[in-house]
Amino acid sequence: MKKSLIAVGVLLLVCVASKMLLWPADDMGPPAAANNLNREQLVARGAYLAKAGDCMACHTTRGGVPYAGGRALATPFGNVMSPNLTPDKETGIGAWSADDFWRAMHNGKSKDGRLLYPAFPYTNYTKVKREDSDALYAYFQTVPARRQANLPHTLRFPYNQQIALAAWRALYFRPAVYQQDPAQSVEWNRGAYLVQGLGHCNACHSSRTTLGGSEEGLSGGLIPMLGWYAPALTSNAEAGLGDWDTEHIVQLLHTGVSPRATVFGPMAEVVRQSLQHLEVADVRAMAVYLKSLPDTQPPAKPAPRDSSEAATAQLAQGAKLYETHCASCHQADGKGVPPGYPPLAGNRALLTDSPVNAIRIVLNGGFAPGTAGNPRPWGMPPYGPLLNDGEVAAVVSHLRASWGNDAPAVTALEVNKYRSVPLE
Repeated sequence: MKKSLIAVGVLLLVCVASKMLLWPADDMGPPAAANNLNREQLVARGAYLAKAGDCMACHTTRGGVPYAGGRALATPFGNVMSPNLTPDKETGIGAWSADDFWRAMHNGKSKDGRLLYPAFPYTNYTKVKREDSDALYAYFQTVPARRQANLPHTLRFPYNQQIALAAWRALYFRPAVYQQDPAQSVEWNRGAYLVQGLGHCNACHSSRTTLGGSEEGLSGGLIPMLGWYAPALTSNAEAGLGDWDTEHIVQLLHTGVSPRATVFGPMAEVVRQSLQHLEVADVRAMAVYLKSLPDTQPPAKPAPRDSSEAATAQLAQGAKLYETHCASCHQADGKGVPPGYPPLAGNRALLTDSPVNAIRIVLNGGFAPGTAGNPRPWGMPPYGPLLNDGEVAAVVSHLRASWGNDAPAVTALEVNKYRSVPLE
């Protein structure tokens, strides 16, 4: 009898400890700072912050009602369906309070206590200040209500279980708030707050663990299911900005083009839908912060180049194809005519270990985003319908080995892997 009681007691202790570990009490964080905003100003502030967080990108289907949800967000574990953020009381967040909204932003929990999947980047949004969360809530309560039921997620077992999500959170998530760095300027701290919080830049620009946890920092990584590589912002050999002029960074983030580079792929969407709408002061603050990131990933020593007959023939084929299809814009010397025709000589987008971005641009073409600062962007036509996998591999290999570029060759198999990947 005594042993049975001890066993029951141990079991209860394990259950309580598991509950505390997997379902800790909500951290409500510090209260909102006092402000003098009236209701109209608060809503306007929330609308601005919604642009900063690019909320519409996930919570609006193509051609759908703004913020009504229903977009499938692909993950390696299945699809997460974005919810309705309009103020409909039955299917949206019309019955939510500001506290409920803050709970979702800061703790990653729904109004009913259900754990939210981190496709909603609460691992970043947890750093958002309470007053900014309240402004976002005020704004979403003013958008047109839309009765649109939320669609169920289509995740594989066991990822569709709340206990599995609770275990993931125990490993990868702790509620937090942005901590000012007193050693840095007000501008730097504003930029860090936007990049680390609402901007959720490391959701793309960092690698992921097998279970989908995001690595710390902005060290680059393949964006799951999208098939694009988000280059490291902590490596000047990739997308680090330490040697850039601050104004050129501002131009790139605000318009999509600059004398040093042009954005493409998913980043073009970020600039078009989010960054171009931010105040220049906020974009400059982000630029100041990003420029300050240390170069922690020096370029690896290139491997000896393959000098076999097959490799030499591939480069020769690529050179001929380049002369036929590319040189008229990017020039025979690879220097291009920026910003319309970006230079390829020394182009860091061509030199990353992963050649996926170069492959996809050749296959699918690409445009800089249409922005107020660049309303008629130049674009590149898709060559996927014209060139086979071997020819695309030859062109990309030529680009990665010419004009001082020194990156490994690309195979037809690598090209084929991305030929059928959706553009978004």
